[in-house]
Amino acid sequence: MDYQEIFQAHYESPLGWLTLSADLLGICRLSFGKNGTPRGVSTHIERAKLDLDCYFSGEKIRFLIPLNLKGTPFQKAVWKALAEIPYGAFPSYSDIAASIGKPSAARAVGMAINANPVPIILPCHRVIGKDGSLTGYSAGLDIKRSLLRLELNQQEVFITKSTVSHISLHA
Repeated sequence: MDYQEIFQAHYESPLGWLTLSADLLGICRLSFGKNGTPRGVSTHIERAKLDLDCYFSGEKIRFLIPLNLKGTPFQKAVWKALAEIPYGAFPSYSDIAASIGKPSAARAVGMAINANPVPIILPCHRVIGKDGSLTGYSAGLDIKRSLLRLELNQQEVFITKSTVSHISLHA
């Protein structure tokens, strides 16, 4: 087995501490909380911190930092679809399933999203239930609401599917 050097750093965000991990090829994990001990210096992590600064200051950025994610081909297809979700768009799990050519795989998509190793960078917080409801998030629904509020500058969130649905951002 090849040894892969892993770098790690903590980042203080408005939502609390985040932990970033990277190898020589790119960011491989973003987790909520102060996990582990910082080690090494990585240009990928430093770039991710700058992008996170912009994101949390309210800039609508697209994270273009290199990623090196481990997962199944199905998970990687779902994560690639997450990377394409623009600000203000709120696809459902079914929408994501259809976008990757697996229209009956909404539950499997949900599991792949739950395994997203880099939340925020791959914006799984933008994925909602088919009925327009806010559904689970690995860091909890309060964090999901906070991320959506940040992206939408505290505005009410409306989506259009076959009808207009209101997403409640209130607890």
